[in-house]
Amino acid sequence: MTPTLDTRTVEDRGSRARTLDVHGLRLRLPGTARPVLDGVDLHVGPGETVALVGESGSGKTLTSRAVLRLLPSGAVAEGEVAVAGEDVLTMDQQRLRLLRAGQVAMVFQDPRAAVNPLRKVGDFLTESLRLTGGVDRAAADRRATELLEAVGLTGAVLDRYPGQLSGGMLQRVVIAAALMGDPILLLADEPTTALDVTSQAEVVALLGELQERFGTALLFVTHDLGLAAAISDRVCVMYAGRIVETGPAGALFAAPRHPYTMALLAATPHLAGPTGRLAAIDGQPPDLREELTGCSFAPRCRFATAICREQAPEPRPAPGEPGRLAACHHSDSLEGSAADA
Repeated sequence: MTPTLDTRTVEDRGSRARTLDVHGLRLRLPGTARPVLDGVDLHVGPGETVALVGESGSGKTLTSRAVLRLLPSGAVAEGEVAVAGEDVLTMDQQRLRLLRAGQVAMVFQDPRAAVNPLRKVGDFLTESLRLTGGVDRAAADRRATELLEAVGLTGAVLDRYPGQLSGGMLQRVVIAAALMGDPILLLADEPTTALDVTSQAEVVALLGELQERFGTALLFVTHDLGLAAAISDRVCVMYAGRIVETGPAGALFAAPRHPYTMALLAATPHLAGPTGRLAAIDGQPPDLREELTGCSFAPRCRFATAICREQAPEPRPAPGEPGRLAACHHSDSLEGSAADA
């Protein structure tokens, strides 16, 4: 039976069992002076799309990979990463394999890096279902054909090699592969970056259509704020391994409450905006080889004061705005400053 899309509001969904619930996630790597992920909290409800945005190196991809426990060698993870109430970080290997084969699937940035160029598309699509699900080849091929048709391709693609497909077609194949196990959660890590503009639009529209059809929760990692605004229910803004702001997409982009979000929006080009040089965020993200004191964004923030340099801010709720949080000492006084960022 095909699940239906949950059409209730984000607030209603938040009161239900969450598909993904990350709490206090810390990830340490050898050779670093501080955690590369430092107390990450985020959740995704059934049928919900949450965008995770920020500069390169902010920890977005590591956060998404932690959901499948695809961690770098030597990594030490703390906290909780729960899928449907079960902690991924404490699963045994057998349970973890089943999770990766069914409940959670990932669409990576470069589709050509996700497939074996020497094997046919049909083998790529059906292997996991046949080996972990005990499904025979004929049934697996039927399932693969159904999903190829769902992503706008035909069953004839099963007999082709990856090199015979365009980038957009191959990304559709990778999305079909991710859906083979009927996942409750789809992780999309910059899935449109390697594609041309036309293919990007097609893939984004496709993800929305599939999510509506199958009711799958989606964590969408991107550096494209316009894309995040267009497709997501909620947005989590990440900087230096921390979530610095989160809230409903429309409200967050209309009135950001963290200086980093403001700076990202100011640096985003707009066709209808003023001409000339784009605004830039001065400075660089903090070096992982150095300890942090105070707010991680303080050295680059024009609103920073003494307390910012001395004390790391805790997430603060926005008065009268359920679901909005900003980790900034001055978030309540920044309203109206976004246009000047």
